[in-house]
Amino acid sequence: MHKRISGTLALLGGEPTCPEPWPTWPVFDDTERRQLGEVLESGKWWFGEKVRQFESEFAAFQGARFAVSCTNGTTALEMGLKALGVVPGDEVIVPPYTFIATASAVVTVGAIPVFADLDPDTLCLDPAAVARQIGPRTKAVVPVHVGGYVPDPEPLRTLAQRHNLRVLEDAAHAWGSQWQGRGAGVLGQAGTFSFQVTKNITAGEGGVLVTDDEALADLCRSYTHCGRRKGSAWYDHDYLGSNLRLTEFQAAILLAQLGRLEAQIARRQANAALLDRALQGLPGVRLLATAPQMTRRSYHIYIFRLDEPALGVSRDRFLEALNAEGVPASKGWYRPLYQNLVFANAHRGPAHGIMAPLAAQRVNYTQVHCPVCEQVCRDAVWLPQNLLLADTPQVQRLADAIARVVRGARELA
Repeated sequence: MHKRISGTLALLGGEPTCPEPWPTWPVFDDTERRQLGEVLESGKWWFGEKVRQFESEFAAFQGARFAVSCTNGTTALEMGLKALGVVPGDEVIVPPYTFIATASAVVTVGAIPVFADLDPDTLCLDPAAVARQIGPRTKAVVPVHVGGYVPDPEPLRTLAQRHNLRVLEDAAHAWGSQWQGRGAGVLGQAGTFSFQVTKNITAGEGGVLVTDDEALADLCRSYTHCGRRKGSAWYDHDYLGSNLRLTEFQAAILLAQLGRLEAQIARRQANAALLDRALQGLPGVRLLATAPQMTRRSYHIYIFRLDEPALGVSRDRFLEALNAEGVPASKGWYRPLYQNLVFANAHRGPAHGIMAPLAAQRVNYTQVHCPVCEQVCRDAVWLPQNLLLADTPQVQRLADAIARVVRGARELA
């Protein structure tokens, strides 16, 4: 029987609920060492067999026909937008609750980000909000699977078909996530993933795009490969491209990481389910919507929301108390993207490729407000994915710590 710690909150002098260290990240072992050694000893360090093997295995893991690797998740987005035909002057609808790259990639290809608000129960794009933002220049929509949450894709697909829009999934948190058995990344025309160091599968950096469209995959490959086309001579550059190739060393690490990802997903899902059961019904705590059709979920972040009036304490004070219990929770690093100066100052000039890339586009984001996103940025609590790799008793203590702070919240005011 699990023993619950009672009494004074740790912040007020009590014993912490979670004194043990949490699992560290990244996870690696001799599998990575062996894969790296093979590349090192081969002398073939550049874009070769390991890259091809990883692309094939990752595509299969996501249920896609094709995968095209690249330097990182940001360049994967840029590549995807270009390959889908987004050109300067087009508008692309994006959520404001995401990493900057979701919107900055749109700017980098010369298009204009248009922000649509969130569904408060999923923290993903609200299809009704997207519909309100569609205009004559709208070319694409970029839904983001925040924390690995995949909402029902059908409303966005229907909108896209009605208005002839492209759908590029930003699945940078959704390795392995599925909706009704279909993997993230193939719910639209294409999807992109990141392998940055905090991600659930990592080589320090790296990215990939998956798709079922062979012609689209070939365009993306050309873009990463200096504009070369399939079967062309080495110095034939038929298209505009860049040099965005993944190295053999990165692919070697990713192959090892991919080998243990399925088991890690299962552990994260089981521990997230434990948290759901334990937190359900706690006063002042709001969980994200359940979605039985989401047949697998990566859980890059476990997110819940706080009702500050019901708790009688601010989120910052709640987090201070939870941290004192030994739980490395945070408010997350997201704020509404349109509040970043690259967008807030977009109406100011003169135009400059780095300092003022939107100054000549006649856009003004100072009047943009997405109230759901703004509220989520005030009340969300994030638990990082490595906590969900802990054993069951430690995750139970994590749940106890949250409940303890909820019960003692008014003592913190």
